[in-house]
Amino acid sequence: MKNQERVLAIDLARGFSVLMVIIVHTLWIYGDIPTQTSTWLGESVHFIGKGTPMFLIAMGVSFTLSRNQSIILSIKRALYILAAGYLMNFLKFVLPVLIGTMPDNFIEAYGWTAPATIDNMIYMLGTGDILQLAGVSLLFMGIINTFSKNKYIPLLIALMIAVVTKEVHGLRLGIVGVDYILDLIWGAEWNVYFAVFPWFSFILIGMFFGMWYKEKNKSNAYIFKRMLFAGIALMIIGGGLCFYDYEYHFGDYFHLGPGGTIYLAGFNLVIMWIANMLVSKIKPNNFFQFLYYCSKRVTTIYMTQWIIICWGMGILGYQQFGITGVLILILLYVILTLMIQRLILDRLFSPNKAKTQTIEKNTMTIQKL
Repeated sequence: MKNQERVLAIDLARGFSVLMVIIVHTLWIYGDIPTQTSTWLGESVHFIGKGTPMFLIAMGVSFTLSRNQSIILSIKRALYILAAGYLMNFLKFVLPVLIGTMPDNFIEAYGWTAPATIDNMIYMLGTGDILQLAGVSLLFMGIINTFSKNKYIPLLIALMIAVVTKEVHGLRLGIVGVDYILDLIWGAEWNVYFAVFPWFSFILIGMFFGMWYKEKNKSNAYIFKRMLFAGIALMIIGGGLCFYDYEYHFGDYFHLGPGGTIYLAGFNLVIMWIANMLVSKIKPNNFFQFLYYCSKRVTTIYMTQWIIICWGMGILGYQQFGITGVLILILLYVILTLMIQRLILDRLFSPNKAKTQTIEKNTMTIQKL
């Protein structure tokens, strides 16, 4: 494949992943417990969910390929992403509570008593989603990139984070505000789903491969073959550790230990190699172009799908559907999300070419997801 600034395999994998996110979230919000835990659909969707690190590996690769990697720009990008993340939390959680459309059983699922209190709403507003992870990570990425151009530094830090995560999980100082920041870094509770420890490891691995890619004159064949070899090795090592002590090394998906982090890193590197094989062997086509389109708009698509899925609870309820209902809703939310993106957000943010280029620079910050 001809060398190019944009890596089509990364765009393909990321575009596919953002569509899979809609499927996962629809199941979580609308599928009843038996459907989520005891059906082919639940098992399949939970397997799909293991692809989240693809966003993060892609974020690391894309960061190294961006023209401006200064600390100042990283801070600006971080603030943009953090603002988007908390706006999303307000729209998907707090607004429905304020207007009275949030189902009581959703509030009760937190262990609270409906109706939600101010403290409950503050808790939901502060939820640590993947956008919060991306924002905080960008701050660290700018620092790392400024002080070292050695590709092994991100890799070493990634390994250190993976190894020590379980030892610092949940560490707090008992100081309001400070504890929330520590939760974003290494929280072990459910107010933060994607803590920097261990999820930043995947971004750092992406930075390593991105730097290596540039060293090899942006040779797709070379770097993706190395991703394959590294992915297989990491899957063997991580899988072995999880087999030895699953509770410690994997635990639950959102609070991974060393083995789980290593295994998922390998799993997603192999998927990256598969994506490169697809774009290398299959002629350009409309489906690939559609996935590239989704990749470039991953931030707004991600926000949109979460917001409308949560708003839909006011009409459809929370965890009320079996397999057939969930499948119908998956199709509905995929269509709705893409319609809103195409008919509203593209026009709102891209009324002319100049503005298109500006907004895509912003949107590509989590294209780096």
